[in-house]
Amino acid sequence: MSPPAGAIRVGIGGWVFPPWRGNFYPEGLAQKDELEYASRQLSAIEINATYHRLQKPASFAKWRDATPPGFVFSIKGSQYVTSRRVLGEAGESIGRFMASGLKELGPKLGPIVWQFATTKAFDPVDFEDFLKLLPKKLDGQTVRHAVEVRHPSFMTAEFLALVRRYGVATVFADSDKYPSFADPSGDLVYARLMMTESRHKTGYPPERIRFWADAARRWAKGEPADGLPRIEEASSPKPQPRDVFAFFISGAKERAPGAAAATLAALGFQPIAIP
Repeated sequence: MSPPAGAIRVGIGGWVFPPWRGNFYPEGLAQKDELEYASRQLSAIEINATYHRLQKPASFAKWRDATPPGFVFSIKGSQYVTSRRVLGEAGESIGRFMASGLKELGPKLGPIVWQFATTKAFDPVDFEDFLKLLPKKLDGQTVRHAVEVRHPSFMTAEFLALVRRYGVATVFADSDKYPSFADPSGDLVYARLMMTESRHKTGYPPERIRFWADAARRWAKGEPADGLPRIEEASSPKPQPRDVFAFFISGAKERAPGAAAATLAALGFQPIAIP
C-alpha cells in the first residue's frame, strides 16, 4: 500500500489577464466565462484582488458557483493587515477581512496567504502577536494560513520554530528576488513559482516541469524535495502528509497557465470538459 499523501492543487494567480486570451483561453471566449474555463483546466487559483481591497460576499458566491466541485481558491490577505508597522495591532483589520464574504466560498475556501513587504524585517515578538490574531475557524470551517516573508532576516531557525508552533505554513518562493526556503511548517506546503520564461511554452523547460511535479508528490507525502534551499537540514522523522498548493505566478506571466497545465498533466490531472 502506498504511504498516505495530501492533496495536490496547481494553478495561477487570478484569471483575468489579456495576454491569456487566445493563448490560454480559446479565441472568442467571453471574459465572463474565463473563470469557468480556467477552473476546469487547473485545480486552484490564488485570488489577488483581496490584497488590494475588500470584496463583496456576492463576488465570492459568484466565484464559488462558477467553479466545479473540488476546486479551491487561496486568498491573499489584505495589505492593510500586512503593511502595518505594528502587526500586533491588526486585529480589527483581520476581523474585517475575514467577515468580508470569504465564508461564501464554503469548501472551496483554501489557505489565506499573508504577503509581507520586502522591507518588513523579522521582529519575533510582533510577529508572534500577529500569529496569535489569525483565526482558526470561520463559521465553523477550519481556516489555514500561510505567510510569505520577503526579508532575509526571516531565514532563521527562530522564525521556523515560531510558525511551526502556531501551525502556519511558510511560502516557498522560487525566486531570485526574495528569500527562498522550502522548510515545512503547518499542515500544507504553499509554493509560488516565479521564474517562468517567455521562451518556454510551458514557462519552465520540460525537465523543470517534471521537477516541480515530483516536488509536489514528495511534499504531499511529507518528504523534502531534493535540490531546494532550506534553513535547516532535512530531518528524518515519520513523514507528515501535507496538502500542496503550487501557483505559477509572476515571471513571464503569459506562460503561467501553460506551466500549471503542464505540471498538472505530469501529475495525471485530466481537465474537466465544459458542458
